[in-house]
Amino acid sequence: MADYDYDVLVIGAGPGGYVAAIRAAQLGLKTACAEGRETLGGTCLNVGCIPSKALLHGSELFEEAHDGTLAKFGVKTGKVELDLPVLQGEKALAVKELTQGVEFLFKKNKVDWLKGYAKFTGPHAVEVAGKPVTAKHIVIATGSSVMPLAGVAVDNGAGIIVDSTGALALTRVPQHLVVIGGGVIGLELGSVWRRLGAKVTVVEFMDQLLPGMDGEVRKEAAKIFKKQGMELRLSTKVTGASVKGKKATLTLEPAAGGTAETLDADCVLVAIGRRAHTEGLGLDVIGLAPNARGQIETDHDFRTPIDGVWAIGDVIPGPMLAHKAEDEGIAVAENIAGLTGIVNHDVIPGVVYTTPEIAGVGLTEEAAREKAKESGGDIKVGKFPMLANSRAKTNREPDGFVKIIADAKTDRVLGIWAIATLAGTMIAEAALAMEFGATSEDIAYTCHAHPTHSEAIKEAAMAVRGKPIHM
Repeated sequence: MADYDYDVLVIGAGPGGYVAAIRAAQLGLKTACAEGRETLGGTCLNVGCIPSKALLHGSELFEEAHDGTLAKFGVKTGKVELDLPVLQGEKALAVKELTQGVEFLFKKNKVDWLKGYAKFTGPHAVEVAGKPVTAKHIVIATGSSVMPLAGVAVDNGAGIIVDSTGALALTRVPQHLVVIGGGVIGLELGSVWRRLGAKVTVVEFMDQLLPGMDGEVRKEAAKIFKKQGMELRLSTKVTGASVKGKKATLTLEPAAGGTAETLDADCVLVAIGRRAHTEGLGLDVIGLAPNARGQIETDHDFRTPIDGVWAIGDVIPGPMLAHKAEDEGIAVAENIAGLTGIVNHDVIPGVVYTTPEIAGVGLTEEAAREKAKESGGDIKVGKFPMLANSRAKTNREPDGFVKIIADAKTDRVLGIWAIATLAGTMIAEAALAMEFGATSEDIAYTCHAHPTHSEAIKEAAMAVRGKPIHM
């Protein structure tokens, strides 16, 4: 058997990559992780999930103080002002603490950090910062990068037309922010700057926000964002952009074609999605060709067609979510070690961290109906409004609902969707229930603490059977 420098080499130290490396090391494999960024954690910890949540939380606190929410509960603040550099500093501190935490975990688990970007020189060999490295198993975990929009050139340094990275680092609150793309990233970052004082216009090519989510959730979300002051330009495409001084002018057209118009802004966020990041990997050297969408195809165990080469996370098909990548990181390490690593891709929760939060797991009502139709079956749906939930009512958080979709014959839960202040936390219960094959009756007869937002899940389950108590 050939001798290698490492048993496992992971390319990329994002949520999928660093978790895969740590788990492989825990299983007794000599492991290294190649990462060219100055800090570990990938997009998520450095310029994605973590910094955006710091800004979301800070902007929520500012709005509560600024718009009178705190005063309604008897908290008198006086004049409220925003110190944006302090907010950005708190964001940077959170990022520093967490990226350093991953570095500590590497040292604790004896994972070697190879500082540099890896490029294949053979099936079991790469070059990192000019140095050759070999490994019996190589895991590609290079994540994703921002998808560009033709005719709209991003320049984060100028701060006029930015991508998600630039939108996290703005040094001023825009007077008018135009968000191109009504998906998760655009709505989260748009909501940050709206709360801090910007006028926000969202331009979305589709006829509804949040592509891929449950239809009823998408419609309700649009109503809530409009009520909060966002202007929504749906069924609209951006065909070009120009910058003059500190202003940008966008050219818009109806998605179906029609008369063009212009829209001025002092900041534009391009957030039309992300794409698998494989550039510079040298995949051609090992004969590994991405699919038509630029993703690396794998089997159920995350093996690529090339012996000894595996792939996980955003670089392979499936939702581009950090927690999905983490689960795949654990699974691929266990598969390499000869164990059985499994990810149930039918039960991957998704969350939009706006206010209120939007979350879902499993099938949408539309997908469930279509699937039932194909098999000659049917579904049952139960809904419960947060307006009727005692804790949400007490907190003055009435927006949203919980919706449970179940198979009409077996009562097995097929999907759960929620719009609620704590939907991102509530959805964990939903995912756990579905992972264990729960029926709506199982949830309905599980005692939930009172008063909590999660009681809405119990009531929605009772509604599936037509017997909610509080409505």
